[in-house]
Amino acid sequence: MTIEKTSIEDLLIIRPDVFNDDRGYFFESFSFKKYEDHGINFNFVQDNISKSKKGTVRGLHYQVGTRAQGKLCQVIKGEVLDVAVDIRFGSPTFGKYVSVALSEENHKQLWIPPGFAHGFSVLSEEAVFHYKCTDYYSKQDERAILFNDYDLHIDWQTETPIVSDKDKQAKLFGEIERNFIYDI
Repeated sequence: MTIEKTSIEDLLIIRPDVFNDDRGYFFESFSFKKYEDHGINFNFVQDNISKSKKGTVRGLHYQVGTRAQGKLCQVIKGEVLDVAVDIRFGSPTFGKYVSVALSEENHKQLWIPPGFAHGFSVLSEEAVFHYKCTDYYSKQDERAILFNDYDLHIDWQTETPIVSDKDKQAKLFGEIERNFIYDI
């Protein structure tokens, strides 16, 4: 497994060791010991899977307080553009984002610690997206930022995004509360 740093501290691209042969491939999608050796020593308590069609944009979601979530993201089928936005007030990269193509072919994973809003857009005809969470879903602690917020300038790589009514009503980036403070 190799770890690639991104332009934002703490966001990591993980490339598992993939073993290919004429039957297909095999890789460990998660091993606590290996991730712990690379500083990702969170206790994952919930796994989520979503299936979406091309053009779907989900996000930008996050949870606050004691229910803040870290996410380890990967694609089982298809391809998505995975996006994480730094929402840690005082961070040198506050309001900046990283986007990474995750696919069933490249097997990449994106580690998103608490303090980031997360979303993805589906680039293939269909995608099955899997992510491990460090805390349980909590409706009262759930927050969202409008996916097409002008201040963020995210290129979702889709001309006609399919977005839920709930996500269309999310807050603007400039309206979010100071739920996360950058700590050196």
